[in-house]
Formats: sequence, C-alpha cells, structure tokens
Amino acid sequence: MADAARQVVYIADDLPSSALAAAHEWFAHHHQDAHAKFVNDAADTLVILLPPAPYDHADWRRALARDAAREHTPRRVNVIAAPDRAVAQPLLDYLLNAPGVTGQYFETHD
Repeated sequence: MADAARQVVYIADDLPSSALAAAHEWFAHHHQDAHAKFVNDAADTLVILLPPAPYDHADWRRALARDAAREHTPRRVNVIAAPDRAVAQPLLDYLLNAPGVTGQYFETHD
C-alpha cells in the first residue's frame, strides 16, 4: 500500500490591502519561509493560504502559484485565497488527493 499523501500549508494572513504592497510583502517576508518549510518537509504538496483580496491581487497570486509549482516540480504547489483555514479546508482536502492539480490559484466564496 502506498504512503498517504502529505501536505504543507503555509499561511500568510497579514498582507497589506494594496496589491503592489501585498506582493512586495509576500516576496520580502514570506516567500523564502514558505520555500524553506516545503523543502525541509517530505510533503507531496504545498498550499499557500492567503487572505481574500480584491481583483487586482489576482495577477501576482497566479504568478506565484505558477512559478512556485514550476520551481518545485514534481511536487505540487497551489495558492488559495480564503478568510481562514476552516473555509479553505474542503479545498485543502481535495488538493491533497488531486495529483494532477498544481500551479493553480483558487478563491473561496461564501
């Protein structure tokens, strides 16, 4: 029997409301920490959990998901925007067992 899939969840819930400031904050203060946490863990997938944001954040978040997935291939990386982990949990459960899904940006809705 194969080992169960493992997932690392990195939460960055303290980003500024401005898209440019949030992207800067992510890459200046969170990117290396998320990378290190994933590299040092034997998990199959990394999910980056970010707070909900207006439409103008979508471009940098999609780029983050896409480029991080390329960097960590064959392991998987995805990004979720959700107000908290409880709201994101059904999507986290899905992604844990969806080996073909990587490099995606997901937004949760009420």
